[in-house]
This record gives sequence, structure tokens and C-alpha cells, in this order.
Amino acid sequence: MVNTESVKQLLLISLLSLNFCLTTAAQAGLPAYAEGRALPSLAPMLERSMPAVVNISTSTNITVNDNPLMQDPVFRQFFNIPDRQLRRQQRNSLGSGVIIDSKQGLVLTNNHVIDKADTITVTLNDGRQLAAKLIGTDPEADVAIIRIPADNLTMLPIADSSQLKVGDFVVAIGNPFGLGQTVTSGIVSALGRSGLGIEGYEDFIQTDASINPGNSGGALVNLNGELVGMNTAILAPTGGNVGIGFAIPSNMVMTIKESLVKHGEVRRGLLGITTQDLTPELVKAFNLKNIQGAAISRIESNSPAAKAGLEPGDIIVSANGRSIKNSHDIRNIVGMMQIGENVELEYFRGTEKRQVTATIGKQELPQLSGSQLHHGLQGALLSTSLKVQIEGVLIEKIDTTSDAWRAGLRPGDVIVSANRYRVRNIEELKQVVDPNSPLLINIQRGQEGFFVVLK
Repeated sequence: MVNTESVKQLLLISLLSLNFCLTTAAQAGLPAYAEGRALPSLAPMLERSMPAVVNISTSTNITVNDNPLMQDPVFRQFFNIPDRQLRRQQRNSLGSGVIIDSKQGLVLTNNHVIDKADTITVTLNDGRQLAAKLIGTDPEADVAIIRIPADNLTMLPIADSSQLKVGDFVVAIGNPFGLGQTVTSGIVSALGRSGLGIEGYEDFIQTDASINPGNSGGALVNLNGELVGMNTAILAPTGGNVGIGFAIPSNMVMTIKESLVKHGEVRRGLLGITTQDLTPELVKAFNLKNIQGAAISRIESNSPAAKAGLEPGDIIVSANGRSIKNSHDIRNIVGMMQIGENVELEYFRGTEKRQVTATIGKQELPQLSGSQLHHGLQGALLSTSLKVQIEGVLIEKIDTTSDAWRAGLRPGDVIVSANRYRVRNIEELKQVVDPNSPLLINIQRGQEGFFVVLK
């Protein structure tokens, strides 16, 4: 015998459950059923955004030597070997870029995508191939700006990356493995990642949107199709995507872009401090409460920091209103500032909290014209390589009409030996160079090394 009241109760519960499911689906933006209704899609946003993301291909002519001894004029003369022309090899690479100014034809990409390239070709979403001109690079932040003809281009709107939050949905657009334009999606996994040793200045957005080789320089956009970051690196022990990718925030790249367009380089200023992270032991030793900050361990004499009255042992906790958690934070803030700008610092001296304003000064690097050393280096501007991890003499700039350029030297090359003597700075280079004799130099370029003879 069927209990009528029980059946009524079951029907009521079923109707309430169905109504709850439909209401929940509607609130979540999901269709109650598939047929007859459009499914959620990123396609409309991507149709607007993808034309602003370009593929970049580069070619670089590199010098290949069979044996370093063959470049030694003394060796060749002793064995009566005639002079040989240097063999050259062309290297090609692929990457991505983002059109950020359609009127001026400005394209944002990574420095490592176009580094030392002799030719840069941009392929648009519509298939057009355009020759690009290098406007400026910032190797320390891995940012570069190139220019293409401004003809019917689509640009990405720029978002305020400081408004990003962990958990926000993002989409990566780029050219992985040279396959052509590809879209992946994910979320913001973390913000403010630094200390990774990938770049000199790091303030990365971490995302689990798939980023692979070739995505470098591509766009990380929000669901409104606005640029929030430039994809630049992956954490990939096996060489492929493992769900940990990094993008440079849009606010950071746009600050750098202004300087690159204006000067062709980033003219970073100097505060004149060396800092270290606070450890629990240091906090205890300084008799402080559990605070975050950067401890000043050294101050350069006559620097802006010294003039502002800062001292070793001061603990910087804020700069221009931004909290300082570690040494990377203060380095990034100062590194993004221009010479002559003011930085307002909050710091602890002992248990007393203080404030001070310092004016960013100019970095002084020892520089020398190559023509003062050897006529084969004429047109090259040299300095001791303080900006790179290799000891030697850094080639800062080269006149493209000079003998040094024709010999294959490029900005960023590091001279590590001259006439088979190790050189670590300009003074050591001066001691081994004879202006009246051929100069055999060993060049370090990225992970490669080769010899060049200058006459």
C-alpha cells in the first residue's frame, strides 16, 4: 500500500532540488541545458585580442672559428698559413610580441627574443610580414620595444596590473614552439615573485596558464581582453610546461617602455645602498618586533642615501608608500625610477620609525672609447662589465659603420681575454693592447665564446 503523504513529500523535495540546481546554474553564469542556448566562451574576447599579438622571427649572423689558433697571426705566419676569412653562420629564433601602440607601430617583446638580432621580422595575425626596427632594450628587466609600419594595426588596451589578485582568470596568447598563434587559460597563481635569478629586476605574475618556449613576449590578458602582463619565463625542469609560468606586470613594462621610446635605454638611477633580507635572527638582534623590510648593510660614500642621512643598520619598511618585504622590493622600486626623481622612505633606526626623502642619482660606470685602445675597436664604447656575471670588458655600444661592427662585435659582448691574456677590467685590457699590432680577443656572447682578430 502506497503512503500518499510520503509520495507528496518526495515530489516536493525533488522540485525544490531541481529549482535550487537551476538557480545555482543561473547565478554561476552556466546554461541550464546545452541545446538551444549558447555555451560560455572566450571567443568574442579573443577575436578582439588576438590580432594585437604577433609572431616574431629573428636571424643573427654569428662567427664560427674552427680553431682559435687559426686566428693568431703569429701562428699563421710561423706555419705560412694565409689569412682566412671568418666563417659565419646564421641562427634563427622565434618568439612573440604585443602591439601596444597602433598609431606609432610599437611592439612590446622580451629582450631575449630579439637580442643581438641582425634582422627582425614580425608576422601579424592576418598573415602580413613586416620588417621591424629596434627602438630600445632593457636586458636587466628583459624588455624590448620594436617598431613596425603603422598600417591598420590592432593594439591591446593596458590594464592596471596592481589590481590583479590571486585567483583572477587570465589567458596567455603567443607562439609556442613556432606552431602559430595559440591560446591557453588559467589563473593568477601568485603575485610579486622575485629572487628567482631569471632577470635582474623581478616582480613576476605567476600563472598556471600553459606557457612554453616561443610564448616569450606574448600577452597575458584578463577576461576583458586587457594586457595585464608579458609572458617571459617558465619553470620547466624537463623543458616543457609544468603549470608554473611567469609574466612581467603591465605596469612595470609600460614604465620601462616610456624610457625605451624616449632614450633607447633605461637610465637607471642610484640610491647608493646595499641591503639584505631580514631574518628572525636579525630582527632579534636589532631588538625589533616581527617586521618585514630590508636591512641596509652598506652605504656608498657621497651617494644620495648618504646625503639623506641613511646609515648601515637602518631597516627600510616602505618606499613611496609601498611596503618593503625584502631586498628585491627596494631594488625593483629604485630600479624603475629615473634620475632626479624623489623616493620617500620609511625606516627604523633602532626602535624609532623615521621618514626621509632621497633624490635618485646617476650611476657612474668607468667607460672608455675603443679607439683609445686599438683602431680595430674604433666605434665601440667599453666599460668594466659590472652589469653581467662575467668578468671582463663589456661592449656597451657600437657604431654600425665601424670596423668593430664589421668584425662581428655587438653590444653586450664581453671581452674576456686579449692577445691570450685574461682581462677583467679596462685597466688590464690597456696593459696588453698594442695599438700597432693585430689584436686577438676572446668574446663571450651569452653561452657562447669565440675569438676575433682586429687589425
